[in-house]
Amino acid sequence: MDTKTTAMEIKTDEYRIGYDPESSMVSCQGSLRLGGDEYKSITEWLEQIADANPAKIVLNLRQLEFLNSSGISMLSKFVIKVRHKKNIEMVVQGSNEIPWQGKSLKNLQRLMPSLSLEWY
Repeated sequence: MDTKTTAMEIKTDEYRIGYDPESSMVSCQGSLRLGGDEYKSITEWLEQIADANPAKIVLNLRQLEFLNSSGISMLSKFVIKVRHKKNIEMVVQGSNEIPWQGKSLKNLQRLMPSLSLEWY
C-alpha cells in the first residue's frame, strides 16, 4: 500500500478509522474496545502511514467516544514511533466533551513533547 496516494478506512459497527493522504489526517470515531491482539491490524496500518514519512500527521480523535487501555497503549506506541522518526510533526485533536481524552491525550504529549494538542 502506498499511503501517500491511497486513502484507507477500517470500519465496523462499533468504530471507524479513516486516513486522508491529502491532509495526512487519521480520524477515529466511535468506540474502540478491542483486545490487545485485535489492535494488530490497526497498529500495522498506522505504522505504514508513519513509514511513508509525511511531513505531518494529524490524529483526529474528536469523535472517539471510548478507547480502552489496550487502545491507549496502541496510540502511545504509535506516538513513540513517530517521535523516533524526528522529521514528522504530530498534531492530536481531542474533544473537551469526552472525559477520557483529557488525561490520556496529555500523556501522549509527555511521550512526545513536540506533539501539539488541539482541543475542540
